Amino acid sequence: MSTIVVYKAQRCGYCVAAVRFLREVKNVDVEEIDLTGEWDARKELSQRTGQRTVPQIFIGAHHVGGYDDMMALERAGQLDPILDGLGK
Repeated sequence: MSTIVVYKAQRCGYCVAAVRFLREVKNVDVEEIDLTGEWDARKELSQRTGQRTVPQIFIGAHHVGGYDDMMALERAGQLDPILDGLGK
């Protein structure tokens, strides 16, 4: 089974909100990777995603984007099918 990974930083309210939403509302396990002070890792993530901010959310191999992107998928009814693809 693939995993849900949230790349985050300390003191990031959107990071906390994303993890809380996934765990408490969607009832899924989340792996958190803290990039606080990890500038090389953040640069690599930025090159991989095209995004410079955190959180960056991956559901399996699917790059969701940030918190706002995830919530837009939720409002459009598209988040659950992605999660269901993991065997949620």
